[in-house]
Amino acid sequence: MSDMKLTLKVWRQAGPEAAGEFKSYPATASEHMSFLEMLDVVNEDLQAHGEEPIAFDHDCREGICGSCSLVINGSPHGPKRGVTTCQLHMRSFKDGDEISIEPWRAKAFPVLRDLVVDRSPFDRIIQAGGFVSVPTGAPPDGNAIPIPKEASDRAMDAAACIGCGACVAACPNASAMLFTSAKVAHLSLLPQGQPERYRRVLAMVNAMDEEGFGGCTNFGECQAACPKEISIENIALLNRDYLRGTLRERVAGTPASGVM
Repeated sequence: MSDMKLTLKVWRQAGPEAAGEFKSYPATASEHMSFLEMLDVVNEDLQAHGEEPIAFDHDCREGICGSCSLVINGSPHGPKRGVTTCQLHMRSFKDGDEISIEPWRAKAFPVLRDLVVDRSPFDRIIQAGGFVSVPTGAPPDGNAIPIPKEASDRAMDAAACIGCGACVAACPNASAMLFTSAKVAHLSLLPQGQPERYRRVLAMVNAMDEEGFGGCTNFGECQAACPKEISIENIALLNRDYLRGTLRERVAGTPASGVM
Protein backbone atom coordinates (compact mmCIF):
# COMPACT_ATOMS: atom_id res chain seq x y z
CA MET A 1 0.00 0.00 0.00
CA SER A 2 1.27 3.51 -0.82
CA ASP A 3 2.06 5.99 1.94
CA MET A 4 -0.70 8.13 3.37
CA LYS A 5 -0.66 11.91 3.09
CA LEU A 6 -1.95 13.51 6.27
CA THR A 7 -2.37 16.95 7.78
CA LEU A 8 -1.49 17.29 11.45
CA LYS A 9 -2.92 20.08 13.60
CA VAL A 10 -0.52 20.10 16.55
CA TRP A 11 -0.70 22.14 19.75
CA ARG A 12 2.50 24.20 20.08
CA GLN A 13 3.34 25.98 23.33
CA ALA A 14 6.81 27.24 24.21
CA GLY A 15 6.36 26.97 27.98
CA PRO A 16 3.93 26.85 30.91
CA GLU A 17 3.29 30.60 30.84
CA ALA A 18 3.38 31.04 27.06
CA ALA A 19 0.30 31.29 24.86
CA GLY A 20 -0.30 28.18 22.77
CA GLU A 21 -1.82 27.62 19.35
CA PHE A 22 -2.49 24.91 16.81
CA LYS A 23 -0.09 24.69 13.89
CA SER A 24 -0.55 22.60 10.76
CA TYR A 25 2.11 20.23 9.41
CA PRO A 26 2.04 17.85 6.45
CA ALA A 27 2.92 14.25 7.23
CA THR A 28 3.63 11.16 5.17
CA ALA A 29 3.17 7.84 6.92
CA SER A 30 3.00 4.13 6.25
CA GLU A 31 0.10 2.17 7.70
CA HIS A 32 2.66 0.00 9.49
CA MET A 33 4.07 2.91 11.50
CA SER A 34 3.07 3.52 15.08
CA PHE A 35 1.67 6.96 15.83
CA LEU A 36 4.84 8.01 17.64
CA GLU A 37 7.01 6.79 14.76
CA MET A 38 4.99 9.07 12.49
CA LEU A 39 5.71 11.98 14.84
CA ASP A 40 9.41 11.03 14.81
CA VAL A 41 9.42 11.37 11.02
CA VAL A 42 7.68 14.75 11.23
CA ASN A 43 10.26 15.93 13.78
CA GLU A 44 13.15 14.80 11.58
CA ASP A 45 11.70 16.86 8.75
CA LEU A 46 11.24 19.88 11.02
CA GLN A 47 14.83 19.66 12.23
CA ALA A 48 16.09 19.31 8.67
CA HIS A 49 14.38 22.63 7.88
CA GLY A 50 15.76 24.34 10.98
CA GLU A 51 12.48 24.33 12.90
CA GLU A 52 11.87 23.34 16.52
CA PRO A 53 10.72 19.71 16.81
CA ILE A 54 7.41 18.86 18.48
CA ALA A 55 7.93 17.95 22.15
CA PHE A 56 6.00 14.90 23.32
CA ASP A 57 6.38 12.38 26.15
CA HIS A 58 7.45 8.81 25.43
CA ASP A 59 9.59 6.07 26.92
CA CYS A 60 8.98 2.33 26.57
CA ARG A 61 6.78 2.52 23.45
CA GLU A 62 5.25 -0.79 24.54
CA GLY A 63 2.19 0.45 26.41
CA ILE A 64 3.48 -0.17 29.94
CA CYS A 65 5.26 2.99 31.13
CA GLY A 66 2.38 5.48 30.98
CA SER A 67 4.51 8.24 29.46
CA CYS A 68 2.68 8.92 26.21
CA SER A 69 -0.10 11.43 26.70
CA LEU A 70 -1.72 12.69 23.52
CA VAL A 71 -5.33 13.62 22.85
CA ILE A 72 -5.86 12.55 19.24
CA ASN A 73 -8.95 13.89 17.46
CA GLY A 74 -10.49 14.64 20.84
CA SER A 75 -9.87 11.18 22.34
CA PRO A 76 -7.11 10.41 24.86
CA HIS A 77 -4.71 7.94 23.20
CA GLY A 78 -6.75 8.04 19.98
CA PRO A 79 -9.71 6.17 18.48
CA LYS A 80 -8.83 2.61 19.52
CA ARG A 81 -10.03 1.10 22.80
CA GLY A 82 -7.57 -0.50 25.18
CA VAL A 83 -4.36 0.86 23.63
CA THR A 84 -1.93 3.64 24.49
CA THR A 85 -0.73 6.23 21.97
CA CYS A 86 2.47 4.29 21.35
CA GLN A 87 0.45 1.16 20.50
CA LEU A 88 -1.77 3.05 18.06
CA HIS A 89 -0.84 2.37 14.43
CA MET A 90 -1.43 4.54 11.40
CA ARG A 91 -3.70 1.92 9.84
CA SER A 92 -6.35 3.40 12.15
CA PHE A 93 -6.36 6.44 9.82
CA LYS A 94 -6.79 6.88 6.09
CA ASP A 95 -5.15 8.88 3.34
CA GLY A 96 -6.10 12.57 3.42
CA ASP A 97 -7.12 12.63 7.08
CA GLU A 98 -6.65 15.72 9.21
CA ILE A 99 -5.50 14.71 12.69
CA SER A 100 -5.57 17.05 15.69
CA ILE A 101 -3.03 16.37 18.43
CA GLU A 102 -3.06 18.13 21.78
CA PRO A 103 -1.90 17.48 25.37
CA TRP A 104 -3.95 16.37 28.36
CA ARG A 105 -6.26 19.21 29.38
CA ALA A 106 -6.55 19.58 33.17
CA LYS A 107 -5.73 22.26 35.71
CA ALA A 108 -3.70 19.73 37.69
CA PHE A 109 -1.65 18.82 34.56
CA PRO A 110 -0.10 22.11 33.39
CA VAL A 111 1.51 22.09 29.95
CA LEU A 112 5.31 22.21 30.14
CA ARG A 113 5.97 22.40 26.40
CA ASP A 114 3.91 21.50 23.33
CA LEU A 115 2.39 18.08 24.10
CA VAL A 116 4.24 17.49 27.39
CA VAL A 117 2.38 17.98 30.67
CA ASP A 118 3.44 17.85 34.31
CA ARG A 119 1.99 14.68 35.85
CA SER A 120 3.90 14.92 39.12
CA PRO A 121 0.57 15.31 41.03
CA PHE A 122 0.12 11.56 40.48
CA ASP A 123 3.47 10.97 42.20
CA ARG A 124 2.36 12.97 45.21
CA ILE A 125 -0.90 11.02 45.47
CA ILE A 126 1.14 7.80 45.57
CA GLN A 127 3.51 9.30 48.14
CA ALA A 128 0.53 10.08 50.36
CA GLY A 129 -0.41 6.42 50.80
CA GLY A 130 0.09 4.19 47.77
CA PHE A 131 2.32 1.72 49.58
CA VAL A 132 2.43 -0.85 52.38
CA SER A 133 4.74 -0.53 55.37
CA VAL A 134 6.56 -3.84 55.80
CA PRO A 135 9.86 -4.96 57.31
CA THR A 136 12.55 -5.59 54.72
CA GLY A 137 14.44 -8.83 54.39
CA ALA A 138 14.12 -12.07 52.48
CA PRO A 139 10.89 -12.34 50.47
CA PRO A 140 8.25 -14.63 52.01
CA ASP A 141 7.13 -17.78 50.30
CA GLY A 142 4.55 -17.08 47.60
CA ASN A 143 2.04 -19.44 49.23
CA ALA A 144 2.58 -18.24 52.81
CA ILE A 145 -0.57 -16.09 52.77
CA PRO A 146 -3.63 -17.71 51.17
CA ILE A 147 -5.51 -15.21 48.98
CA PRO A 148 -8.86 -15.96 47.32
CA LYS A 149 -8.59 -16.17 43.54
CA GLU A 150 -11.31 -13.56 43.00
CA ALA A 151 -9.55 -11.07 45.27
CA SER A 152 -6.17 -11.62 43.63
CA ASP A 153 -7.69 -11.25 40.16
CA ARG A 154 -9.41 -7.97 41.07
CA ALA A 155 -6.22 -6.67 42.68
CA MET A 156 -4.19 -7.56 39.61
CA ASP A 157 -6.71 -5.87 37.31
CA ALA A 158 -6.45 -2.68 39.39
CA ALA A 159 -2.65 -2.91 39.50
CA ALA A 160 -2.59 -2.83 35.68
CA CYS A 161 -2.98 0.98 35.89
CA ILE A 162 0.07 2.62 34.29
CA GLY A 163 -0.65 6.13 35.58
CA CYS A 164 -0.85 7.73 32.15
CA GLY A 165 -3.60 10.21 33.11
CA ALA A 166 -6.01 9.44 30.26
CA CYS A 167 -8.79 9.16 32.85
CA VAL A 168 -8.18 12.76 33.91
CA ALA A 169 -8.03 13.99 30.31
CA ALA A 170 -11.30 12.23 29.42
CA CYS A 171 -13.26 13.32 32.50
CA PRO A 172 -15.38 16.50 32.09
CA ASN A 173 -14.43 17.31 35.71
CA ALA A 174 -10.72 16.42 35.29
CA SER A 175 -11.11 13.95 38.14
CA ALA A 176 -8.34 11.52 39.13
CA MET A 177 -10.71 9.13 40.90
CA LEU A 178 -10.08 6.19 38.56
CA PHE A 179 -6.31 6.45 39.00
CA THR A 180 -6.55 6.92 42.77
CA SER A 181 -9.11 4.14 43.19
CA ALA A 182 -6.95 1.72 41.20
CA LYS A 183 -3.96 2.45 43.42
CA VAL A 184 -6.14 2.08 46.53
CA ALA A 185 -7.90 -1.09 45.34
CA HIS A 186 -4.87 -3.15 44.35
CA LEU A 187 -3.59 -2.80 47.94
CA SER A 188 -6.84 -2.89 49.92
CA LEU A 189 -7.99 -6.10 48.22
CA LEU A 190 -4.94 -8.00 49.49
CA PRO A 191 -4.04 -9.03 53.08
CA GLN A 192 -0.81 -7.02 52.99
CA GLY A 193 -2.77 -3.81 52.49
CA GLN A 194 -5.19 -4.26 55.39
CA PRO A 195 -3.30 -2.65 58.33
CA GLU A 196 -3.21 0.78 56.63
CA ARG A 197 -6.36 0.38 54.56
CA TYR A 198 -8.46 3.29 55.83
CA ARG A 199 -5.59 5.61 56.64
CA ARG A 200 -4.37 5.07 53.07
CA VAL A 201 -7.63 5.97 51.34
CA LEU A 202 -8.13 9.11 53.42
CA ALA A 203 -4.57 10.31 52.77
CA MET A 204 -4.69 9.62 49.03
CA VAL A 205 -8.09 11.24 48.49
CA ASN A 206 -7.00 14.29 50.47
CA ALA A 207 -3.82 14.51 48.39
CA MET A 208 -5.89 14.23 45.20
CA ASP A 209 -8.08 17.13 46.30
CA GLU A 210 -5.06 19.25 47.25
CA GLU A 211 -3.59 18.78 43.77
CA GLY A 212 -6.64 20.42 42.18
CA PHE A 213 -8.35 17.47 40.51
CA GLY A 214 -12.12 17.65 40.10
CA GLY A 215 -14.74 15.49 41.75
CA CYS A 216 -16.24 12.32 40.29
CA THR A 217 -19.85 12.55 39.07
CA ASN A 218 -19.99 9.10 37.42
CA PHE A 219 -19.78 10.10 33.76
CA GLY A 220 -17.81 6.91 33.08
CA GLU A 221 -15.61 8.57 30.45
CA CYS A 222 -12.52 7.52 32.42
CA GLN A 223 -13.24 3.82 32.04
CA ALA A 224 -13.88 4.21 28.32
CA ALA A 225 -10.59 6.08 27.77
CA CYS A 226 -8.39 3.93 30.02
CA PRO A 227 -5.88 1.96 27.90
CA LYS A 228 -5.79 -0.77 30.56
CA GLU A 229 -9.59 -0.81 30.88
CA ILE A 230 -9.61 -0.22 34.64
CA SER A 231 -13.15 -0.63 35.96
CA ILE A 232 -15.05 2.15 37.74
CA GLU A 233 -16.03 -0.52 40.28
CA ASN A 234 -12.78 0.49 41.95
CA ILE A 235 -14.23 3.98 42.51
CA ALA A 236 -17.15 2.39 44.38
CA LEU A 237 -14.67 0.48 46.55
CA LEU A 238 -12.73 3.69 47.25
CA ASN A 239 -15.92 5.54 48.21
CA ARG A 240 -16.93 2.77 50.63
CA ASP A 241 -13.50 2.71 52.25
CA TYR A 242 -13.42 6.52 52.44
CA LEU A 243 -16.78 6.57 54.23
CA ARG A 244 -15.69 3.85 56.66
CA GLY A 245 -12.39 5.60 57.32
CA THR A 246 -14.15 8.90 57.98
CA LEU A 247 -16.60 7.24 60.40
CA ARG A 248 -13.75 5.52 62.22
CA GLU A 249 -12.00 8.85 62.70
CA ARG A 250 -15.16 10.48 64.06
CA VAL A 251 -15.92 7.62 66.44
CA ALA A 252 -12.39 7.04 67.69
CA GLY A 253 -11.18 10.61 67.43
CA THR A 254 -7.88 9.35 65.98
CA PRO A 255 -6.58 8.85 62.43
CA ALA A 256 -8.09 5.76 60.81
CA SER A 257 -6.00 2.63 60.39
CA GLY A 258 -6.47 -1.09 60.29
CA VAL A 259 -9.46 -3.18 59.26
CA MET A 260 -13.03 -2.33 60.22
